[in-house]
Amino acid sequence: MNPLLTQAVQTEEDAETEGVDVDAELAAAIMSRRIIQSLITVEAWEGYTFADHQIKIKESHDLYGAVMWPSAIVLCYFLDTHRDTYNLLDKNVIELGAGTGLVSIVTSLLGAKVTSTDLPEVLSNLQYNVLRNTRGSCRHAPRVTELSWGKELEQRFPQAACHYDYVFAADVVYCHPYLAELLDTFDHLCQDGTEILWAMRFRLDRENQFVERFQTRFHLDELYDLPSLSIKLYRASRKEMGRKTRSGEAA
Repeated sequence: MNPLLTQAVQTEEDAETEGVDVDAELAAAIMSRRIIQSLITVEAWEGYTFADHQIKIKESHDLYGAVMWPSAIVLCYFLDTHRDTYNLLDKNVIELGAGTGLVSIVTSLLGAKVTSTDLPEVLSNLQYNVLRNTRGSCRHAPRVTELSWGKELEQRFPQAACHYDYVFAADVVYCHPYLAELLDTFDHLCQDGTEILWAMRFRLDRENQFVERFQTRFHLDELYDLPSLSIKLYRASRKEMGRKTRSGEAA
């Protein structure tokens, strides 16, 4: 074999090996933030260590959206270990599909003004977890409220009054019939200066298709790629594409 070709193949193999090692090391560091529950307990909970706090999360296993998914842990780990780059103190943050509330809780503990949203049937458990872990510990009391993707967005979250520094989302691309509404919700909540941090677990081809659709409206950068967890973490900002007002005229 040509020596140059041999060297190129070896370099590629070394890069792949290094990538696997980095993935395994980072995935292990992320998942190590989980707290193992004692066998002697009167309540079942999932435990995590973020933002210098021990956080206890109650799941509701009869609701698909009220159980803990690894993407939320990945996003929390990133926020906790990148505090200098992403200083959340006094920033306005909204989380889509907050589920059990872990991301909203960590974001609140890091000093942000948080609006935590999900469907009506999830809100009771979400509110319980948020209050349990943030009461008396946060600079700003987080707000928990309903947000059904694509519905009454301007009425409930008027753009003139609701400007968010960040939109956070973890594992929201799973309810495939409502992905157009999810994209419209991202679009509505993002204004000049808004940044999206979005952790996503890839399960089916539809996830890839949604990313392609997402990129028609947003600039997208990959922050983490964790093949061992089938999760990627993205940073995004909205493209300027002649946004239209409700009257149909260019903004």
